[in-house]
Amino acid sequence: MGIELTLLHWSYIVFVILIIAFMVRRLDTTIISILGVFVIAIVATRNLTSSISGVFNSFIYAITELLSTIIIISIIVAMSRLLTKTGINEVMIAPFTKIIKNPTLGFWTIGILMMVISWFFWPSPAVALLGAVLLPVAIRAGLPALGVAMAMNLFGHGIALSSDFVIQGAPKLTADAAGLPVGDVISASIPLVITMGVVTTVIAFIFLRRDIKRGKLELVGTYDNGMEQEKKEEILTKGQKIFFACLIPIAFILDVVAMAVFKLQGGDATALVGGTSVIIMLLLCLVAYKKKGLEQSTQYFIKGFQFGFRVFAPVIPIAAFFYLGDAGFVTILGEHLPEASHGIVNDLGVALAGLVPLTSEIAVVTLTGVGTITGLDGSGFSGISLVGSIANLFGTAIGEGTAVLTALGQIAAIWVGGGTLIPWALIPAAAICNVSPFELVRRNLVPVVIGLIVTTIVAMIII
Repeated sequence: MGIELTLLHWSYIVFVILIIAFMVRRLDTTIISILGVFVIAIVATRNLTSSISGVFNSFIYAITELLSTIIIISIIVAMSRLLTKTGINEVMIAPFTKIIKNPTLGFWTIGILMMVISWFFWPSPAVALLGAVLLPVAIRAGLPALGVAMAMNLFGHGIALSSDFVIQGAPKLTADAAGLPVGDVISASIPLVITMGVVTTVIAFIFLRRDIKRGKLELVGTYDNGMEQEKKEEILTKGQKIFFACLIPIAFILDVVAMAVFKLQGGDATALVGGTSVIIMLLLCLVAYKKKGLEQSTQYFIKGFQFGFRVFAPVIPIAAFFYLGDAGFVTILGEHLPEASHGIVNDLGVALAGLVPLTSEIAVVTLTGVGTITGLDGSGFSGISLVGSIANLFGTAIGEGTAVLTALGQIAAIWVGGGTLIPWALIPAAAICNVSPFELVRRNLVPVVIGLIVTTIVAMIII
């Protein structure tokens, strides 16, 4: 039996299109997302007071859903700042400097290290942990600063952030929007992440190697980024730095072992990493600052949470709107769905299945396109709730492949906006290497586009 689409469904579709249009035009989506929540609420409740309250309640719902992700990122950033300040990051990275003896080893060593560290710390803190230490070593080995920036950007903001296997912030957002367990999205993403990562980084390196041989690249960066590097403090002895440099990787390795043994995923895995980070940070503060350790730990928490909420503030309004399409509707607005409705997005999926001869190939190409478009705002995260919702809609319509479509859209959105192709999204890597973010985008463009095309074809085969 077909689903009868009401004004509520059409209103949702109109605002989805408007939000995508705003992203394409590089306009901020906050106002249009809030207006969408208000209009959906008016249509559903036909009550002005309830609709105004619904806007606020939608924010509360979105923040509640995102809170664990915001907190884990804030804690990890706070800890990474402390590691940089105390100089422990240099000790942790030092053994790898002996490996970088030529441009090839420099690119792949920095890239793989960046990927691994980004899985635990996220890319922006990982750039700070790696860049300042390995950039001079790589340049001495003949790898240009632009090549260092490419390695950190493609492996960190590309592979690690789009997969997010450890912290699981990105897959949780898309999985929630798609109505799937986070483990399903992660499992479906593995072959796509490998395809995208291998194709993009290999092509990028081939182009980079060619231009190094032709002498087209400056070894050192020449871009005036106007950023001041944070100075470390000599507040730990050499022995203390070595102790913590060994303790921290061991602690996180044990976390990974515990995740595998006890089958921890999603919120449980995030909580384990977060709790470990808090304990390490507090212990390090007490050792480094002694009597001032309590006060300094609070300051690092403040800095971390300032970063976390600043990054996620643009995500909350748009997430609030897209949560209305599924599980959040009843919580935010109450029992105002049409009779026999299973949620706005599910209804649209069933209706689409009855109206449009949608094939799996069309669905795959569409999800790549939507993911790419949602990444144009330079966030990567603000649009993945939309990606999850559309993947759910298309998966329902074709009767299969929701997890693969969700993972594909997530990869496209974060590779573009999270980001490797939006200048203001890759400023951390460009700034630490003192190269132009626009030049870094130009170097990334062809490899990333080819990677997306190949990954889309692989998704068609898998689905």
